[in-house]
Amino acid sequence: MIRITKKNPWSWVPTLYFAEGLPNVLVMAVAVVMYMQLGMTDTEIGLYTSWLGLPWVVKPLWSPFVDLYKTKRWWLLAMQLLIGSSLAGVAFTLNASFWFQGTMFCFFLMAFSSATHDIAADGYYMLELSAHQQAWFVGIRNTFYRIAVIFGNVVLVYLAGQLQLVFRDRTAFTWSLVFYGAAGLFIALWLYHAFVMPRPADDSPRQGLTARQTWRGVLDMLASFFSKMPARPMLFAIVFLLLYRFPEAMLTKMSTTFLLRPGSEGGLGLSPQEFSLAYGTVGLIGLLGGGIVGGWLASRDGLKRWLWPMVCAITLPDLVYVYMSYAMPADLILISSLLFIEQFGYGLGFTALTLYMLYLAQGEFKTSHYAICTGISYLGLMLPGMVSGWLKDAVGYRQFFIIVMAFCVVTFVVTALIKIDPTFGRKEPGTEK
Repeated sequence: MIRITKKNPWSWVPTLYFAEGLPNVLVMAVAVVMYMQLGMTDTEIGLYTSWLGLPWVVKPLWSPFVDLYKTKRWWLLAMQLLIGSSLAGVAFTLNASFWFQGTMFCFFLMAFSSATHDIAADGYYMLELSAHQQAWFVGIRNTFYRIAVIFGNVVLVYLAGQLQLVFRDRTAFTWSLVFYGAAGLFIALWLYHAFVMPRPADDSPRQGLTARQTWRGVLDMLASFFSKMPARPMLFAIVFLLLYRFPEAMLTKMSTTFLLRPGSEGGLGLSPQEFSLAYGTVGLIGLLGGGIVGGWLASRDGLKRWLWPMVCAITLPDLVYVYMSYAMPADLILISSLLFIEQFGYGLGFTALTLYMLYLAQGEFKTSHYAICTGISYLGLMLPGMVSGWLKDAVGYRQFFIIVMAFCVVTFVVTALIKIDPTFGRKEPGTEK
């Protein structure tokens, strides 16, 4: 058995990345379920919950200030305390007359704190661990991030459903209990990390660097990114980052409401418990499996070889929603199987986007450039998501899912515009395994 000490990475890496993943899934996924149960329309859900993604879009702009002021450890603990407080704020305001304004404010505060926490966590990880340890623990950190996603989509949604069986017709109260519990968990994580997280020798504010110099550095970094290639190829690259996931951006939030809304409103009428099993568990297994297979294929043959199959994988399986909206299956095993197929395809297809961002970020400032790529990509999710609910409410689920399939043409078109080195991502003969 590994003996955990204050300096042992096992004592803080798993819990740190669990703390990184949990607020993200609460803001972007669990909030959709909660607002739907509280009576909001899909138009409202799509618009308002998509706005909550804004901090992750623009976080590269304030990341240098995390480097300039205080320490990474200070930022981590401060943001964890703020996230815990915002969770308690959601729980408290759910039962108030201004519940919507109050919860949205707290969710936005949570999103901003979580985005800042992401910046500090990655910086702290690189400061405290050696290069060998960073490589060793990368799988651990990703695993515990995914565990946080499972905890949010499965455990918390299931818990809300169980509480609703006990406290009937008190939906806001049951969600309030869930968020109070999540707040208590996060405060416990904050207290734990305050005691166990080491203080790296290199974790100190930069001396002699002003905010003005930092902003100049940000502008220089942005300029270097947009000058990586000629204007036309760079424009195509940005369009690809924005629109590659366009159909999925339209689908993501409405797929959740489709699974949960009753048949009288065109949905499948799954209970929160059934949703947590079908989408939060089986679907997530498919997503992880698709990502693993995609990484293996790209590492064997290179991204360019598998680019078009990955494009097909992220688009064509969306047909399962067209089928379900017409067939309206009641068999949970069938629904779970269809969600597995769709999420496996998404995981496989998302590999292409991830690798292209790594490809585009090569060279100087690769960390900052990758952050810019993720911000542009996140913007491509946020903007279509804002209008997805309006479109669905205008035409209904069946026509909406058919329109989403038509939007798959966008993914094919923007992929045809980009150029990729055939050797990128491929393990060359004679290289180390």
